Amino acid sequence: MITKNKNFLIILSAPSGGGKSTILTEVLKTGSGIDYSVSYTTRPPRGQEQNGVHYHFVDEESFLRRQAEGDFLETAQVFGRWYGTSISFIQSRLAAGQHVIMDIDVQGAAQISATAIPYVKIFIVPPSMEVLRQRLIARATDSPDEIAKRLTIARKELQYIPAYDYLVVNDQLSDAVADVLAIVRAEENRVSRYREPIAGFLEKEKQA
Repeated sequence: MITKNKNFLIILSAPSGGGKSTILTEVLKTGSGIDYSVSYTTRPPRGQEQNGVHYHFVDEESFLRRQAEGDFLETAQVFGRWYGTSISFIQSRLAAGQHVIMDIDVQGAAQISATAIPYVKIFIVPPSMEVLRQRLIARATDSPDEIAKRLTIARKELQYIPAYDYLVVNDQLSDAVADVLAIVRAEENRVSRYREPIAGFLEKEKQA
């Protein structure tokens, strides 16, 4: 019988305001067998964000203690705030037969690439820098100076696109979500995710 090692991390990265969190939310609504990795962060909650749902909000001392104890698969410092992913949570969900989806910046994605955890990396961009600027303005959470800083960082983050497996242009949300789900389904059937497919296919023939 042909069997798979099919469970993996789905890593979404994008410039701030690129829509990765919105796409992630929609994927979780429509995609089966996918869990969300709730990251740890030292930044304060925004808007209606809830502790333990959107992030685990902790102080810097607690975060650095967890980091020293080896509790994070990856960590990154963005805009002066720490972010990190629990390695024990990731391992437990993959072992339970689930994919795990996460939205992290390019620093964190690069760290995961250097580990043995199976993954697929997807970079998300709006159609243009001008669209990104308008989306940041419409979000109404940042000052003009902060928006300018985020756009400067976005230009640097774009240089990481060649290190990703896929690029999704987030023009229409429904299309971007469909693209991410299609990538996941295709990755499930990558030959390298099968356990000895030829031997598995011929197994009954050998027994006969």
